[in-house]
Amino acid sequence: MTAHDRTDVLVIGSGFGGAIPAYHLAAGGASVVVLERGPWLTADEFDHDFKFGSSSTRVFEFTMGEGMNVLGGNCVGGGSVVYFAAMPRAPQFVFEREGSLGHRMWPKSITRESLEPWYDRVAQALPITQSTWDDVTYAGGVFAAACDHAGRTANPVAAAIDTDLCTNCNWMMSGCKFDAKRSLLLNYLPAALDHGAQIRPLHEVQRIERSPEGDFLVHYTVVDPVDYRVQVDAGVIEAKIVVVAAGAAATPVILQRSEENLGAMPPAVGRYFSGNGERLNTAILNEDRVRDVLGLDRGDGLAYAANQIGRGPSAASWDRLDGALPEFSRYSLEQLYFPPGFGTILAQAPDAEGPSWFGVDKKEILRRWQSWLTIFIMSEDDNEGVFGPPPETGNAERISMQMLSRGSLRYEPSANTRHGWALADADIRDILERDGLARVMPWTNEVIGAYTVHPLASCRMGDDPETSALDDTNELRDHPGIFVTDGSAVPGALTVNPAFTIAAIAERAVPNIVRAAQARGVDVRYLGSLPATARVSRKAPVTVTGPDGQPVTVP
Repeated sequence: MTAHDRTDVLVIGSGFGGAIPAYHLAAGGASVVVLERGPWLTADEFDHDFKFGSSSTRVFEFTMGEGMNVLGGNCVGGGSVVYFAAMPRAPQFVFEREGSLGHRMWPKSITRESLEPWYDRVAQALPITQSTWDDVTYAGGVFAAACDHAGRTANPVAAAIDTDLCTNCNWMMSGCKFDAKRSLLLNYLPAALDHGAQIRPLHEVQRIERSPEGDFLVHYTVVDPVDYRVQVDAGVIEAKIVVVAAGAAATPVILQRSEENLGAMPPAVGRYFSGNGERLNTAILNEDRVRDVLGLDRGDGLAYAANQIGRGPSAASWDRLDGALPEFSRYSLEQLYFPPGFGTILAQAPDAEGPSWFGVDKKEILRRWQSWLTIFIMSEDDNEGVFGPPPETGNAERISMQMLSRGSLRYEPSANTRHGWALADADIRDILERDGLARVMPWTNEVIGAYTVHPLASCRMGDDPETSALDDTNELRDHPGIFVTDGSAVPGALTVNPAFTIAAIAERAVPNIVRAAQARGVDVRYLGSLPATARVSRKAPVTVTGPDGQPVTVP
């Protein structure tokens, strides 16, 4: 049975790019429906384990491509549920980048200065606070001390974390069981619900087409809550305005599949993908040298041995975020935490006599896992990613019941990207191998290729219609009424964690979306209000029509 609903605004995705417009448009008087392909979980439902079917597998989507793999959120709240809440602002030089284009990637109207008021709004809404050294974890402290020993600087990272509620359990990547992480479940989304917005989980958008009256028809399927490969329902929602915020690995696929009915897409849709120049190195620390060289002691007879204690990244070195340096040589180095599983598979054993990512030598470094220090590189890549033809349904072909899929993204790192990685790898070795503190190896790309947790730029903004899919209002070129507000709108790598910038751009886009909605007959205003911060996450019951025509409550 296919349902047919109507709304003023249909939002695809509930991460930063979707939740922010959904709240503002609902607060301004528009009827808003948010479709999210993942489940709706709250604090009491997040599990501290990695068994299949736990929150760890239900809320992630790991999409394998050719040369690039994307790990992202797949749940109500999107990436904000599974991120580490590090929220730095992008450096000023980022907005002047040219990459390999020969001209500025960003629209002229967007600079760091012009984006500041929108950053400020997000910082107040979540809220975001500047951490101090008292907030830095053991791992962050070790990295900061090593940077100081090597003559480098390090800084506490601004974060969207309530440190009074945080237990330092380091399970942030699987959703916060204590509501200490300020995800969108605690601000924009509950505020959108309070203003009448509907959020429908497990609804995967397939395509967009135009109605005879000129509005949009958004086709979706409803997936089974356990096996995402199984379709339990389908429907269509008619809307005046569509906001696409499905993430940089899914937004271009939806638009590509919609081309047959909507008409030709801008040439930049599905091109110029950026992995934010990301790369990881693992240092296996020598506990005795940490004590003797850095003079550290955590108070229980150990110098460190605390990789698993903390809350993700808390310290970073920004020495190379210097606009005077040439492009493709600027990057940040951030202490990071990856839980067992993905990280332990891809970490390589230094000085291995056989294979470096499995075998006897790998088993030995796994035994010393508590003494690991993972360093995250965010550099300037070359926007090399291109999406091939879309699959028949979804953004990728699902391989397993949850989490794992194979997509059409192709990515071959250019010489420019490899140059930046090589500089950063050498920098990490210089800091952490100095005086025998550690042995460092980058994560292997040989097994699955490159990887990113911050996909960007697959439908990017810009002034050049040939190399940007969106104009500077976030509207899809040649398709008035469709806006893209997620990470795919960001023109290129940011050299820092991108969530804050994505959110600021989404805030900036809202007045433009309101004007477009008004022009299409929607009674809506831009109020400029900010959501009240909720103390606990909550959700509203959602009912859909089942295959037998009877109402079914979606968990």
